[in-house]
Amino acid sequence: MEAVTPSDGRLRSLLEASMAITSDLSLESLLQRLVSTAAELTGATYAALGVIDPSGQQLESFVTSGIDHETQRAIGDLPSGRGILGALIDEAAPLRLHDLSDDPRSVGVPPNHPAMHTFLGVPILVRGVAYGNFYLTEKAGEEDFTEDDQEIVSLLAAQAAIAIENARLYEAATQWSQQLESLNEIGNALATETDLGRLLDLVARRSRELLNARLVTVLLPVGAEELRFVAVAGEEGAGLIGQTMPRAASKSGRVIERGRSERADSVPDDPEVDHEVMRRFGVRTGLWVPLVARGRRIGLLAAHDKLLADPRFTDNDLRLAETFASRASVAVDLSQRIAQTAFRRVVEAQELERRRLARELHDETGQALTSILLGLKSLEDAVDGEDARGSVASLRELVVATLQDVRRLAVELRPKVLDDFGLVPALERLTESFAEQTEIDVRFESGLGDERLPAEVETALYRIVQESLTNVVKHAHARVVSIVLARKPDAVVLVIEDDGRGFDPADTREGGFGLEGIRERVGLLEGKLQVESREGAGTTIVAEVRLI
Repeated sequence: MEAVTPSDGRLRSLLEASMAITSDLSLESLLQRLVSTAAELTGATYAALGVIDPSGQQLESFVTSGIDHETQRAIGDLPSGRGILGALIDEAAPLRLHDLSDDPRSVGVPPNHPAMHTFLGVPILVRGVAYGNFYLTEKAGEEDFTEDDQEIVSLLAAQAAIAIENARLYEAATQWSQQLESLNEIGNALATETDLGRLLDLVARRSRELLNARLVTVLLPVGAEELRFVAVAGEEGAGLIGQTMPRAASKSGRVIERGRSERADSVPDDPEVDHEVMRRFGVRTGLWVPLVARGRRIGLLAAHDKLLADPRFTDNDLRLAETFASRASVAVDLSQRIAQTAFRRVVEAQELERRRLARELHDETGQALTSILLGLKSLEDAVDGEDARGSVASLRELVVATLQDVRRLAVELRPKVLDDFGLVPALERLTESFAEQTEIDVRFESGLGDERLPAEVETALYRIVQESLTNVVKHAHARVVSIVLARKPDAVVLVIEDDGRGFDPADTREGGFGLEGIRERVGLLEGKLQVESREGAGTTIVAEVRLI
């Protein structure tokens, strides 16, 4: 029996169609053209091309011909690959049927779907792997599809495989080119731009363009409890800039804590997201990528909803988001390091100036006041009369009080004992003096012994205790204060507790109660700060600084 061969006219039509197909480098446009060509070559009333998803188990997209938009809307969701369509996915072999409903694998059609009887299915194989299938129904004249139809569609499928591969390569090359262009733009910005906000805005905008996402955001921590939106790309998120969200109770905060990228194909089903916020923005899918620099988790990049029929992000999208997140991490880390360097210089300059002023007060002003005292003593011995002597004595008492104030101020500016003997003796003297002046019970305990710490660590911890004691007087109204210095193998821990009236950390303005200065000093040493307080229950401050 001779093989069935398509007619010369159909072969010419196939050749013309193949030439047009191979010149189309847009995958979306190519798939639509293939479906129309298959219907035209076979006389099918309805045609479709189903693209198989990466799992190989179902369809991820479904391109149709012959069904208008109104009918598609009435039908509802596109098929995912059940019944006869699923059989073609599993077997990847041509299939011709006289009547779809006679096949036991058929699951029928949904409401509002046109009646379909005759059927032809042909797989499309790209490099030996099933890419998708042609589905053709209702041949003109109520005839069955023939072997000739099957052969012509198989030839078209072979041409389609080449065209699809070319379109994929072209789109991949175009996407890589766009990615490289965006990454170069961000790299150049990192070298020239000093404004972190503009840098992160650029990262968010380019991420949204290449991910084809509806919304992209960048969040950075504010203290230990909140995250702030610092960059947003997408019209729906324009009002988010500057707003904060709780860190512990959010998906973003949990991803930062875990330190690994995560993807959600159905945000409403994710128990960790804030469903009220997500409903407000109509979010369906999401990517969350932590910003990590030098082992520190310093923020988050999030993307929501691909602007396609299928809003889910792919593994490639996740890898691309991670690439942009790494650039954002560099920007944030560089900005923080610049700020830390500037702050370190300010602190060092302050300490130098404090040391100079303390020395001048002690050596020059103190000596001058001592000389005045000696002169007043001689004057008191030389004058006659009780009134004159009383006046000189009163003046001497005033000078003595002034001399004590000058010495106290010199110690507060820069205690000489801190430089000469170290942190523990300096804190012992500070707490004793504070207790005498305020009549507050201050209990100091140290586990350092005679060990000396690096000078910048000793200075920072001394200033933290000094600022905390000032807060106790101004705000806490405490009766007892406990200060403990403890040593770990690779760190030193400072714990300050009081039994004062406490406060709500969430209601405290940033920088309130001097906490921002304490936080900056701890951050300068790349340490950790924890503040626990509740109204009526006192306050606990824990500062831990690594010793390298």
